Amino acid sequence: MWLPLLLLGLFQPLLGYEINWDKLKNLARGKVEVKDFVKEDIPLYHNLEMKHIAGADPELVLLSNRYEEIDRIVLTNYRRKEINQLLKDLGFYKKESPDSPVPSEFQRAPARPKTVDDEEGKTIEEEETKEEL
Repeated sequence: MWLPLLLLGLFQPLLGYEINWDKLKNLARGKVEVKDFVKEDIPLYHNLEMKHIAGADPELVLLSNRYEEIDRIVLTNYRRKEINQLLKDLGFYKKESPDSPVPSEFQRAPARPKTVDDEEGKTIEEEETKEEL
């Protein structure tokens, strides 16, 4: 007689609270996918380095050739596929294997010449400007 009442009393709080499993699944998936990207994909990219900072959210920090910060992108909510697409869009070269050679045209990738506007408002590359001066 007491057993059914005891069991009902123990399970009553569980019936009143609904867990959103999708939200928990997405949180865990994001961290796992970023971790997989760091372990498996970073070695494939040319001119991409990993710097581990304990307790910090994963970020992609874009630096100029003078090591000045250009942009900072938080990767916490990105999936592995989205991070790879982002790097492709930014111009990073992805090798077939970590030991694969990098073609000469990608040695300085994703670096691009800085653009400046001339007197007529046209955009020209900085290297061309230096040559003319």
